[in-house]
This record gives sequence, structure tokens and C-alpha cells, in this order.
Amino acid sequence: MNISNTGEPAVPTLIEGYYADPHLCVFDGRFYLYPTTDGSDSWGATSFKAFSSPDLIEWTDHGVVFSLPEHTHWAREHAWAPAVSERNGNYFLYYTAEQENIGVAVASSPTGPFADLGRPLIAEGDFPGRAIDPNIFVDDDGAAYLCWGNGIAHTVPLNEDMTSFDASRVISWIPTGFREAANLHRRGDTYYLSWSENDTRDENYRVRYATSTSPFGPWTEHGVLLEKAPQWGIRATGHHSIVRIPHSDDWLIAYHRFAIPGGTGYRRELAIDPLLHTDDGLLQKVIPSREPTVRDLATYHPKTEKASN
Repeated sequence: MNISNTGEPAVPTLIEGYYADPHLCVFDGRFYLYPTTDGSDSWGATSFKAFSSPDLIEWTDHGVVFSLPEHTHWAREHAWAPAVSERNGNYFLYYTAEQENIGVAVASSPTGPFADLGRPLIAEGDFPGRAIDPNIFVDDDGAAYLCWGNGIAHTVPLNEDMTSFDASRVISWIPTGFREAANLHRRGDTYYLSWSENDTRDENYRVRYATSTSPFGPWTEHGVLLEKAPQWGIRATGHHSIVRIPHSDDWLIAYHRFAIPGGTGYRRELAIDPLLHTDDGLLQKVIPSREPTVRDLATYHPKTEKASN
């Protein structure tokens, strides 16, 4: 048994090091994970890395795929909350920069190199609340939606170029307890909105969810989806992403939590658990695993499909 420097049994990590805000997706039959690089007391990361895996167990580190100082002229630091989507052979990286701006960069590969749009897609002050935590949802008809916000949630359909939108079509609202990290997914005729409440430095940081028949609501709220399990040392479970395994009805939720042991809101680690939909169209509450990748996930091998978000 491995022992940590605190004397407690060491817990295996999904990816070595401190990371947060994971965006999990599938491209060409392979899992890709894009996180915020953590470990700085000021959340001062300046770049993004990408990791990929055939099975959620063995991960390849592709290194830095986008750097604010090197690849933009308008942002230098606070590289947070990446999200990636594919369209027509191009990969679009949405990200937070300079604390209250959202940018987008494009590449021909999921591991870059990504070329920046040259300006913020959403600049500080464009809409109420803070412009952070972008997330991307592609509906069954191919329509793409961008979600973002802190304090106030926003959703807008993107134009076909995936790098612009009509500001008059932005829908804004405040879900119960909403802090940040709005996420959309769809199963059948039901849309699911999930989000984080409380501060990421608070051990009660957690995920709530709601359902609708439209990506714009109105939403029926159903309470807490994922929260701490202090009996196992698991705290501050939030800022998640949700992905369907292609050609199946198996779903996964990726999220961060305080690193075990001794983590904080600045020293977080990644975890993935199964997400189960119930027969009545709701979500079964996620019981976080002490090991950041539960053994059962080793059976997931995505078959080739161009993209799934």
C-alpha cells in the first residue's frame, strides 16, 4: 500500500498533478480530457493541456495545446475552464481568460495547435454577471449552444462558424443556487441543465440539475446531483461535464474535488463516475467514488464516431 506524506493511505489519481474544471469528450473513438491547470493560489494558470485515453484508465499527456501568452495578444493569464467541440473537421476550444472574458481558438486536431480568434468571443461587461466557464452543447439536429456565466447563467445558439452568435438570442436566468459552470446535455426528448453552487473553495461546492423539453427551458429543478462524501475524504465536488459513450446509453460525469488528502480550492484533482438516467427521465444521484476512476469504467471503449459532446 502506498502511504501519503500525511500518513494516510494514498489515493490513486486520475491524472497526476492538480487539475480542475474537466471537459470530457469523445473524438474518433477516443476520450479527450481538457482541464484547468491547478495548484496556484491565485488560479493563475496561463495555458491548457490535453489528455487522451482509449479506456479512461491509461492516459496520454499531449502537453500544452494552447497558451495565452504565446497564442493570444489580448490575454496573459487566468486560463480557466476549457471546453472543446468539433465541426466539419475543425476543433473549437472555448476558454476563460483574464478572469472575465471568454475566448475561442480553432485547430484541425483535438490536440492543437489552436489558433485564437484574435479577440474575446464574450468580453467583460458584455452581459450581466461574470463571463467565465464556457460549455458547449451540440443538439441532435447539429445546432450548437454555448453556456457560460457566474452569478447569472446564459445560453445562446452559435452560428454555423462556431465562433460567433446573435447577441439578441442570448437567454439569461438564475437557477437555484447558481454559482457557475452551467452544462447542457440531452437524452431522448429531455434536456438536462446542471450547474455548480457555492464557492469552489467551499467543501459544499456541488452540482444541482433541472430538466426541460427545450434547451432554453423553462426548467423544472430536481435538487442535488453530486455532492461531498466527507466520510471518504471527498469534498467540493463540482464544475463538471457530461458525455455519452457513442453508440450506447452509457453516460459519464467528469468533475473536480479537493485533492485527497489535504487539497483545497486551489489544489484540486479530477474524477469520473457513471451518470445514470432513470426510467422517469430524471438523474440518479451520483455517489462519488474514493478512487477517481471507478473500476467499472475500464469496460468503456468508445467505438469510432466523429464527435460526441
